[in-house]
Order: sequence, then structure tokens, then C-alpha cells
Amino acid sequence: MTIGTSSLITRRGVLRAFAATTLIAAPTLSQAAGFLKGAGDIRRIKMYSGRTGERLDSIYWVEGQYIPEALAEINHFMRDWRTGGVKQIDRRTLDIMAAAHNMMDVSEPYLLLSGYRSPQTNAQLRTRSRGVARNSLHMKGQAADLRLASRSVRQMAKAAIACHGGGVGTYSRSNFVHMDCGDVRSWGG
Repeated sequence: MTIGTSSLITRRGVLRAFAATTLIAAPTLSQAAGFLKGAGDIRRIKMYSGRTGERLDSIYWVEGQYIPEALAEINHFMRDWRTGGVKQIDRRTLDIMAAAHNMMDVSEPYLLLSGYRSPQTNAQLRTRSRGVARNSLHMKGQAADLRLASRSVRQMAKAAIACHGGGVGTYSRSNFVHMDCGDVRSWGG
């Protein structure tokens, strides 16, 4: 799944955005908050799902504007694969994910373990694990559980925490990081 050009994106705007990214190094940890406030010209998210076999490489924000078609693709990609339920994914969570990915300076896509979860799926998972919250932000489309083969969970968590945009859970035993746009907090190890 890849976003194509649309009437909302001008060719010149996309070319300017790509040119700008070659001139500006990936944000450092100290620049994370600035990135989330719009310091970048484009925002891109790259993910794949081992459950569905789908891949996503989407520019979802260009020059201060979110791209509705790209957000719709992301919503579908991050659906509850167990039920097929789709929920609008909170843009703030996407921004945290994109900023953390840029700070880690990786080209590898995230492995999405969990995005949106229906209440039924969340209840089912709670019966199997103490680590699943009753009122999980996954059910609101505000959280993602992610993995990168080329970075440790500690490296991923450090980048996400530097964004100061929400919650970051480090699950070393399960080898993933939870990122959400809820209250700023961190847990795990």
C-alpha cells in the first residue's frame, strides 16, 4: 500500500519536501519536540504487518497539511486484524511514531504488532495477559505496539520518550515498544 499523488498534493510541493529532507539531517533527540510542532516539511510512516502481510510507506503530511487519503490508508492498515474493525488513528500518535523513526535514523519499516483494537479484541487479550489495560488507548486509535529489527526496544523507547508526546511502554521480554498520545509517562524496562 503506497500513497500516490493526488489533487491535494502538488508535484512542486512534494519535490520541495523531498529536497528539504536531503538538506536537513534527521532530528536528534534534543530536536524531537520541535519536529512534532511542525519543524519538518514532510511526515512519513513506514510499516509492515506480519499478520496481514501488508506493507505501508506513506507520506501523510506535507507542508503543514495532513493528507486525508494517506490517513485513510493508515487507518485501514492499522485496523484490528482479528475483527476487521477500522478506527481513525490519532494523528498525534502517528507524529510520535514518525518522529521517533526519524530520530533513530533507520530506513527499515516498523513492524506493527497492534494498532487499533476493538473492545472485543481488547477483552480477549486481557484474559491472556495482565499487561493489557481495561481502557486501552488502542481502543481509541491512540496507540501502537511496534518493533524494529535493527534497534533495541531501549533505543526505540528513548527516541519515543524524547518526543514528550505521550506514553511509552518498554516491553523488553516481548521485544516491542508501545507508543501513544495519552498523558506523558513511561513504564517497563
